Amino acid sequence: MIHRWLLLGSLFLSVALGQPTCPDTPLYSPCDLVFELNDEEAAAHPNPYASVELYAEFRSPEHSTYLLHGFWDGGRRMKLRVSPVVPGKWEYRVTSNIARLDGMQGSFNGVASDSKGFVRVANSRHFSYTTGGVRTPPHLWMGDTSYRFAAIGRAFFERMVETRAKQKFNHIRGLVFGNFPGVDAAFSGPMQPNPEYFQELDERIRFMNERGITADLVLGGDRNHLADFFPAWKERQRYVRFVVARYAAMNVTWQGVQEFEEYDDARRVLREIGMLIRELDPYQHPRSTHAVVTSSPFLRDGWMDYIAYQTSDRAVAAIEHQQYTVPQVNTEFGYENSGGGASHSHHVDTATFRKRLWNLTMDGMYPTYGNTGTYGGRQIEPGPQHLDAPGAGQMTHWFNFFSNTRHWELEPYFDVVGGRAIALTGIEYIVYLEEPGTVELAVEKKNYKVYWFNPLTGESIQVKKAKEFKGERYIGQPPDSDHDWVLHLSRDGRKANMLERWHFESRRVPVQEVDLDPKRRPYDIAAPGGSALPVGKPVSFVVKLTRESRSTRNMLYLWTAEVAGGGEGFRVLATGGEGEFTIPESIVKQMPANVNVNLLGMNAFGKVYSLNRVYNLKSE
Repeated sequence: MIHRWLLLGSLFLSVALGQPTCPDTPLYSPCDLVFELNDEEAAAHPNPYASVELYAEFRSPEHSTYLLHGFWDGGRRMKLRVSPVVPGKWEYRVTSNIARLDGMQGSFNGVASDSKGFVRVANSRHFSYTTGGVRTPPHLWMGDTSYRFAAIGRAFFERMVETRAKQKFNHIRGLVFGNFPGVDAAFSGPMQPNPEYFQELDERIRFMNERGITADLVLGGDRNHLADFFPAWKERQRYVRFVVARYAAMNVTWQGVQEFEEYDDARRVLREIGMLIRELDPYQHPRSTHAVVTSSPFLRDGWMDYIAYQTSDRAVAAIEHQQYTVPQVNTEFGYENSGGGASHSHHVDTATFRKRLWNLTMDGMYPTYGNTGTYGGRQIEPGPQHLDAPGAGQMTHWFNFFSNTRHWELEPYFDVVGGRAIALTGIEYIVYLEEPGTVELAVEKKNYKVYWFNPLTGESIQVKKAKEFKGERYIGQPPDSDHDWVLHLSRDGRKANMLERWHFESRRVPVQEVDLDPKRRPYDIAAPGGSALPVGKPVSFVVKLTRESRSTRNMLYLWTAEVAGGGEGFRVLATGGEGEFTIPESIVKQMPANVNVNLLGMNAFGKVYSLNRVYNLKSE
């Protein structure tokens, strides 16, 4: 903590001398340039948050330009926050509607640090850090959820962060501002932020970053919160600019709003926010939004670069993984109830949570944990007694396991019976057996070491019958049938050599073209029939399999709907071959209208087919 007070002291000294500057600043750590309005300026700007314009162009030693906006920090104080990303002399020039500040210039030095840098999207479906070079370190995303992290008691917050860091978590997701207890104090009106709230939030994000944890920032709560509180675009624009100005220089990701499906005109609101973040954030931190199911409907709008999920239904992510070449992060596949209580259907016991964790991994997703006693929902008060829950320990086992794999190159693998797999073919194969039994796995004919990993304890057992397996088809059973297991076939020596000689982005990522040919599609829609569907009312659906084969033995189905001309994009309606779905009223802007229902099906070998059917919408 000492270095922070030295930094602030230096900055206030610089203001007194009339020329804001930074001391030598370690790479990827923020420094604040502080500007105090004088009496005349303060009188002209009684609400600096709403009326003062302040930004600066920072020029790196490599002649790259970073445009950063300033923000109001209470009283007469304005700040510009910057993090150097390369060592050497950084120069800046200020632009402002405060005449005294406009054109001000200065410089400071960025100095080397041991930071890995910020998190970025890399290798299409995965993440790395931004330190650059051939040996750019991959980033194994493992998150936690604490919606009220900005407002819970400071002692509890610090204990939570210290505990999660020891447990290997490297992300914590929470609300910047929302309709949850405590975090609703961020603003007292659309143009009236609470400076003390945000100063405390600054310190908390710094605290997280200093312990290797990235803050996944959700800008608004659920139930249309952000749009209701900031009904005018000018108000939302000012808020987004304020948040990006404060936190872009820190290690963060952007997660839009909580449960966008509950927003009126969600696509427009998120597109405005997302495009503004993309414009204002010179560090280009990863961008998405929280969702009830999936944020993929907004990929086509160009501001998102990873998909966020809130589902344990494997059909959604498994099928979307074959369609999109962006990372997938499941922010809420289930919250472990280890004694905190359960208020929702996705609050589950530890064993169910663990099985969901490993199943989503086989679909190519990165996980975010949640415990009912710590996530900070409205109905259950968070407390530190739940920080060491067994599920958190099993997340640590997951992290330790994948830290010893080439996780940034693993993709879903389908030539397996008795389990579900991901693989880097010819290098390593990982098979999850939710129900232990005989597993049969086709592999490239190489020499592999064979391990059985216990996801409950983190113990890895090497098969003793032979030092290595060599063949094209491995058949085996786990050490016991008491619980789920993970099979790992690995060319350990080859992997070690690859780490020394291969670039991070070393493999082409497979991209599948969805098959639209009805002659090859092995299914059809048996229901709903007719030409019309009601809005807002349940409709029965049935899939008819038209061709049975080994590949269609375990079909996955994903139903989506998009209203023609509605502008809201598609929504996930349902999964499975039989059930009910409802056309949501939120995507129907006017009547009469047509809806395009799309049925995606994926066979046991990962092949995806598409069937579209257009219906008239009717009000009932």
